[in-house]
Amino acid sequence: MSDKAENIRRQRCAELAGNVGPRTDLEARYGQVWDTEQLVKDFEVIGFLAPYVAVRRRLDGRKGSLEFQASPRFYFSFTPY
Repeated sequence: MSDKAENIRRQRCAELAGNVGPRTDLEARYGQVWDTEQLVKDFEVIGFLAPYVAVRRRLDGRKGSLEFQASPRFYFSFTPY
């Protein structure tokens, strides 16, 4: 089966790879940022398809997604479903 969003995901991966910066830059662009340790504390990961991670927020059980940059690995831009 063809992934209709594959081109969108690939483009977003390239955009993120081209804008890799320190955590402070990500916070200025996207607000709250999580490293891997913080991610597993605040969220349960329920799916993964780069550059997106499907999550369930532990605080209230709300499902949503996060984006991430590969290196250094930071997660950001929580979008609830």
